[in-house]
Amino acid sequence: MASKFYAVIAGVGSGTGRSVALKFAKTYPVALLARKPESYNDIVAEINQAGGRAIGISTDTSDTKSVVSAFEAIKKEFPDGKLAAAIYNASGGFSRKPFLEHTVEELQQSLAGSPIGLFNFAQSTVPLLLSSVDVSPPPPYPPTLIITGATASVRGSARFGTFAAGKFAVRALSQSLAREFGPQGVHVAHVIVDGVIDIPRTKEWSVNDGKDDGKIDPDAIAENYWYLHTQHRSSFTQELDIRPYVEKF
Repeated sequence: MASKFYAVIAGVGSGTGRSVALKFAKTYPVALLARKPESYNDIVAEINQAGGRAIGISTDTSDTKSVVSAFEAIKKEFPDGKLAAAIYNASGGFSRKPFLEHTVEELQQSLAGSPIGLFNFAQSTVPLLLSSVDVSPPPPYPPTLIITGATASVRGSARFGTFAAGKFAVRALSQSLAREFGPQGVHVAHVIVDGVIDIPRTKEWSVNDGKDDGKIDPDAIAENYWYLHTQHRSSFTQELDIRPYVEKF
């Protein structure tokens, strides 16, 4: 394990966040951020029992003070560590209903959980990633910021107006971050997850006519995130879209 370096995953739960945490914990100590301890406690225990190292911190990414406090705690836990990878998997304000039934509060929730949360997370992680670019010995892979997007990042479908507004903003901010910090050695990648993820909450959902692998395996998403992290800096991918083989697009 590359103990000098660590990874931070925001938005940890039973699906993509768990899979990404387990994947990155095979190489780095990890700090897992979520609003509620029940979202990360079992994952922290699973990693530590398997011989890795993980900590969990209750964090509201939409709250600047909460994020700053979380990274102060991370610094105390890894005082000599350098940040190798940061994954923003948090989101908020998911709502599916006619536009005229939406409220401005729902729009605000989407903006708080998506672009404002990413803004706060990037403000804390980008300086740490920049400081890892030229350290000696160097990190095993380029310092990386990966951001989870969705179908709504690129298509504002009917009844998803407020959610799409937040996800579009995340994509725009991701592009800006990539253009500013990529030339400085930090790989910023936005991932469009175009489909329903196979998690407990979606177990009973009928997707793609119930075909095998018609939902996205969160472990497969984690493999894609690891692939992005390990890319050579001569061939960075700024945006990656993934979907089941039977998904219409």
